[in-house]
Amino acid sequence: MKFDEHFLGELKARLRPSDVIGRTVQLKKQGREWAGLSPFTQEKTPSFFVNDEKGFFHCFSSGKHGDIINFLQETERLSFPEAVAKLAEAAGMPLPAPDPAAQKTAERKRGLIDCMEAAQAFFVARLASAEGEATRRYLTGRGLDDATQAEFGLGLAPASGRTRLRDHLQSAGFAVPQMVEAGLLVAPEDGGAPFDRFRNRAMFPIRNAADRVVAFGGRALDPEARAKYLNSPETPLFHKGELLYNYAAARRALGSGSGQGAGERDLIVCEGYMDVIAVAQAGFPEAVASLGTALTERHLALLWSVSDEPILCFDGDKAGLRAAHRAVDRALPLLKPGKSLRFCFLPDGDDPDDFVRSKGPAAFREALEAAEPLIDVVWRRERDAAPLTTPERRAKFKAQLRALTRGIADPDVRGAYGQEIASRFDAMFTSSKPERAGEARRSRRPGGEGGRFQRSRQAWAAPDGPSDALKRLASASHAQSSTARREQLLLATLVNHPKLLDRFGETLSGVGFTSSDLDGLKSELLNAWALGEDLDREQLRFHVAKTQFSNVLDRLDRFVRGAPDRFARPDADLEDAAEGWLNVLSLHTQLTTLPAELSEAATRLASSMGEAEAAYLRGLLSQKGAAEARSSDDLKEDG
Repeated sequence: MKFDEHFLGELKARLRPSDVIGRTVQLKKQGREWAGLSPFTQEKTPSFFVNDEKGFFHCFSSGKHGDIINFLQETERLSFPEAVAKLAEAAGMPLPAPDPAAQKTAERKRGLIDCMEAAQAFFVARLASAEGEATRRYLTGRGLDDATQAEFGLGLAPASGRTRLRDHLQSAGFAVPQMVEAGLLVAPEDGGAPFDRFRNRAMFPIRNAADRVVAFGGRALDPEARAKYLNSPETPLFHKGELLYNYAAARRALGSGSGQGAGERDLIVCEGYMDVIAVAQAGFPEAVASLGTALTERHLALLWSVSDEPILCFDGDKAGLRAAHRAVDRALPLLKPGKSLRFCFLPDGDDPDDFVRSKGPAAFREALEAAEPLIDVVWRRERDAAPLTTPERRAKFKAQLRALTRGIADPDVRGAYGQEIASRFDAMFTSSKPERAGEARRSRRPGGEGGRFQRSRQAWAAPDGPSDALKRLASASHAQSSTARREQLLLATLVNHPKLLDRFGETLSGVGFTSSDLDGLKSELLNAWALGEDLDREQLRFHVAKTQFSNVLDRLDRFVRGAPDRFARPDADLEDAAEGWLNVLSLHTQLTTLPAELSEAATRLASSMGEAEAAYLRGLLSQKGAAEARSSDDLKEDG
């Protein structure tokens, strides 16, 4: 929303800066000004001043200066429209009326939010009732105390009855179509009566940037449930690619300076609800999570609006590394001066929830402080993609880094990355003493500042020569080129044979997709499957057609018609489709995980030529060769 100068001038005239700022900073009168301790830095002597006559504040310790709108933006991390709206409410001024169509849309959304808030109250009441006893024990067993459960508004969708929420909201004056539009009810495609979407689940309210409930996540309490987690569908209020769980509270925490540690802090980005809640309870309220999807451009804009270098905290396993790499690829083109990401990789097998409960807040703080810059993650990924045993491979490594750098839109950041990568490349591959190049190669260690991610160059030292096993390690670029084809096969098979979701739904939830469109379609397939209805092909397509991913179905149809893989087609036998799906998944898994395993094995073999390491490497080479052969056959068939 835009505001004209007359409205903004009237707003500032009605509010004294010392009154607005005095709610946050303890001010004392000093002549014609007010003075207090800076809200932006730690200090003992006041260097923060407010001048009501001139309508501004100035902080000498931080150099920050502005009016009351700027102050709310800085201290509460509000956007400009949000800060204006908050001040207008305090001043008793109505915001400028939007155009009639926008006004009607806004009123409709307010009605939906009221419906969601009423549902939230219902879930909270059910958790506090006698029927919520088992759920309260479950949450307590997960380490969440009563105060934390209340702070995050946790609730219970009862197991008994299919329409308890619907009946409750109807009695409160909400209409059934409104509940369907809000995503609270499922409307059967055969025209039957709508029923509650969430049943027998611990409920996590999802709030927007204005801290209003717009969606829910439900954690199944029945271990036999088809889907462990079920989110609200896309609605006029909820677009998961545009929201972050706990964002409003995390923004307030950064603005107020609360939480573990002193000084400047950045947002902590986790992967799930329980991670966010656990670390917040441990003293890190500045935690958020994406909602079952990879980070989007909108997510990054939200993060960077309140935090210069958010810390992405991933599980310490291969899936966590893949998620980090997806975030790197999304963020690189969008980097701006001062805006980047850092990455915290926890020990293998630990997620933030496990780690903070077993190791404690101090250990988690230490892990965050050791977070790696984005440039280090990029460098290590490209360096370890294949052994750098030949000049051609080293040239390819350099070319890939240059290509990534060219993709950065901002010219200043692009130039800085180019200089940094050139410096690292030269340090890694250029000897300052040509006559003793062999000795230099054996003794120097590559990496960036302070030897970060260092590794012995014996793995490719020319005078000693690589081992025979290492010479056999080859690039899998031709296999990687069919990644999109495998991903399309996996989804097309399930779209055309929805009954396979009963067998492979949980497996599909753990498969990562490089395409954001395919990843979004995957989520919609899982949402439809999790509702517990027996789906046929037409019902599933009807469900997806109501979402933003309907066009992806058309692409998959064209793909299946042109592909030789008959098992993915609608007329294929169900068991043939199941066998084909599992074969594609097996190949996809091998080709996405083997490069990392090979790199790890090569590193071990380079430093220790033991028979155990050599045997392990030979096994991986055998798997890799078989997978590449299968992928090569696929490509030949495509040709």
